[in-house]
Parts: sequence; structure tokens; C-alpha cells
Amino acid sequence: MAHQAGGQRPAPRPVPETCETQAYLQDYGALLEYQACPSLVVDHHWNVVMANSAFETLFRGVRPHPTAMPGENFLRFVLFHPDAGEVLGEHEPGWCLPMLAQVRSALETHGHDHELQAVRREIAQDPIMEAAYRQGLPHWIRSVGEAATRLDGAVRLLHHPDPRRGRTECRIIEESPQPLLDLGYRRLSMILRDPRRAVAPVRRPRRPRGAASHLSVVPSPGD
Repeated sequence: MAHQAGGQRPAPRPVPETCETQAYLQDYGALLEYQACPSLVVDHHWNVVMANSAFETLFRGVRPHPTAMPGENFLRFVLFHPDAGEVLGEHEPGWCLPMLAQVRSALETHGHDHELQAVRREIAQDPIMEAAYRQGLPHWIRSVGEAATRLDGAVRLLHHPDPRRGRTECRIIEESPQPLLDLGYRRLSMILRDPRRAVAPVRRPRRPRGAASHLSVVPSPGD
């Protein structure tokens, strides 16, 4: 059965109380668990509604975090967890900047949403992240094009904990059957490719909890 992944299990997400909806989600969770690739279902805040065992395996090595566990809110994990770059390869251009673009787009549509505003405030509390959001993100989009901000179909790098896979690429596939769309949910799957055997792993040093992040699209303070 699909389940919440990544550390302490959060409180269950509220779902409509109709028996048919609950039965559908239970069956969809069983379908998700059959998938060999890491898969998760999220709402428009990126809260994780369900995830399969392959997703849990991918992120099993991340340390506990009060607000940014991958099985609780994937957006917060990408942006704020100090271990995100340990699993998400090429973290800044491949994951962080596209997620900042997702935040910007969501705020344009749901500007008064409390959860999105909380994420925006947390970005603003980190001077480097804030500079990336305000100056670095527009520059990056001009350089690579709007298509790079979309996740569906994107090829991203992962550092898989299974040594048989190691440093490998995945293609992100987004799909949402109508019952999920009606609930405001969408499913993301990471289709793993064959490992890059000719490329030696390049791993960033693990950052201590609370350490300020650095994004290369903006200069470090004092540069």
C-alpha cells in the first residue's frame, strides 16, 4: 500500500468523506505501490498525499527536518532541506530553480493562499534564496526559456542510494486521471534510466542544519 515517505509520518491529509472517493484513493494507492519507479501524488501546495515504497527508498537517507521532509511537502524539501542536494543531482539548475518558478506561478494564480505565502516568507528569510527568487530566477528563465520551468517531461539527475543505480537520470512524468484532478491532486513519477557508468559521482558536502544555502545564479555576500 502506498504510504507517506521520509521520516515521521505526518497527519493524514483531509479528503472528501464520500465512500467512493475514499475507495478510489485507496485503490489508487495500491496501483502506485505496484510501480517500480518513485511516484507521489501531491496537492497544489505540494503536500504529499501518497507516495510509494520506491519513493521512500530514494529518500531514505535524508535526516529529519521539522518542515521539509520529502514525504510531507516535496516543494519544501527541494528548497529548504539541507540534504536535498544529496539525492537531487544538479540541485540548483535541475530542481531548485524550477521549483522557485513553480512558487512564482502558483502565487500569480493563488496570491492570497496562506500556505504559499508561508513558503514565500521562508524564501525571503534567506538572503541568497531571496536574491535567487527576485534576480536569479528571471535571468535563468531568460537564458534557458520558459520550457525549463515545467516538470512534466523534464530529465533530471538523481543520486540513488542503491549502488546498482547510483548517479542516474530520471524523466519526470506528470499524469492526473480525472478523479485526482477533481480533488486538486496530480501524480508525479520519476522514470529511472540506466546509470551513468562513465561519469564519476560529484557530491556536495553535506550542509549542517541551519546553514545558509548558496545558489550560483546570484553572487555570494561579499563577492
